[in-house]
Amino acid sequence: MDRLVVSPTGPLSGAVRSGGAKNSVLKLMAACLLAEGRHVLTNVPAITDVDIMGEVLGAMGVDVRRGRTPDELVVVTPADVVPEAPYELVEKMRASVVVLGPLLARHGRAKVSMPGGDDFGPRPIDMHLHALEAMGAVFESSHGNLEGRVESTVASVPRLVGNRVVLEYPSHTGTDNVLMAATLAKGTTVIENAAREPEVRDLAEFLNSMGARVSGAGTSRIEVEGVDALHPATHAVIPDRLVVATFLVAAGLTGGDVVVEDGRPDHMDMLIRKLVAMGIEITQTPEGLRACRGASDPLASVDLATLPYPGFATDYKPLLVTLLTVADGVGIVTENLFFGRFRYVEELRRMGADIRTEGHHAVVRGVARLSGAPVRAFDVRAGAALVLAGLVADGETVITDARHIDRGYEDLDGKLTSLGAHVVRA
Repeated sequence: MDRLVVSPTGPLSGAVRSGGAKNSVLKLMAACLLAEGRHVLTNVPAITDVDIMGEVLGAMGVDVRRGRTPDELVVVTPADVVPEAPYELVEKMRASVVVLGPLLARHGRAKVSMPGGDDFGPRPIDMHLHALEAMGAVFESSHGNLEGRVESTVASVPRLVGNRVVLEYPSHTGTDNVLMAATLAKGTTVIENAAREPEVRDLAEFLNSMGARVSGAGTSRIEVEGVDALHPATHAVIPDRLVVATFLVAAGLTGGDVVVEDGRPDHMDMLIRKLVAMGIEITQTPEGLRACRGASDPLASVDLATLPYPGFATDYKPLLVTLLTVADGVGIVTENLFFGRFRYVEELRRMGADIRTEGHHAVVRGVARLSGAPVRAFDVRAGAALVLAGLVADGETVITDARHIDRGYEDLDGKLTSLGAHVVRA
């Protein structure tokens, strides 16, 4: 069941929910390593990456299971964990590297295999290591494993020490790793050039509910006053702005009218600005965030460039490129964050899209109609973008390697079907 078959069905309509944010819940799960006891996370999506992170924690001796409701996750952390993340799990998902900070902070040592994950270019973790080294950690790498230990001590006990950490780039995962490590460090840690994403704020709120002292999350300067110990907490995961974006784009692409009930416009200002410029009406209603476009109203091309939050997120780009393939005019798309994240373009070309790439730029000239074809999902968002392209392509579009989509979307085919789409898993 690793294929999705999509047929055009006209405008989508109805209401849908995005569910909890993948890029938040994975870090929240890792944060549970910081305190012994029973943590409860709600609004947790049923996606593959949550399952993988559960297995990573399980290999350390942490009990992870679904709670009384489908969206509840219970994480029970023992007093002593095995501070090792095995290769066969870490290689499936880059985000699992965020266990490094919590393990060093609470246990003084960690062994983590070098991360794998989506196939769109290298994303080195040197920034994480330099920041943790500034707090008293040392690292050795051999045989594909990264081993860290805390050499600084407080009362003869290994303990990270607060410091001023300046990130070379406002890395989301790097910020999360240092933030979690700093909660149990001795003294105060200041993270400069920190990532500003809503998911970072969500993590900080969870940490504060556990007894941490974090201020400034959501800005480029985060200050963390270390404490001696944390305690378990209950926390609701914020909605997934990337899934929200997928449904907004689906409505605009098909000339439909869709309400995303848990959409938060304050989390996605730049995306909304671009969608409105393309001719899609986006409004906040009592029911949720609404996207609509008349089926006969044209889509206009726009230029866009990816930048760190609050700029245009790189994860939005495949969705907007798909919109541009059927918009009037020419749009220029610039990727400033990740090397090689235009691999899905060749799949859109197979569907009749007129896209020319050069380096980190893509020139997209809109065509009247796409054509269904067999295509492959290379990563989570590119896979979702191909599904959306199939909604406005003549004939059938068959997307293979749909497992990548399942890493970040809970029942995408079912939710699109509830809006009137024809998407079948085969």
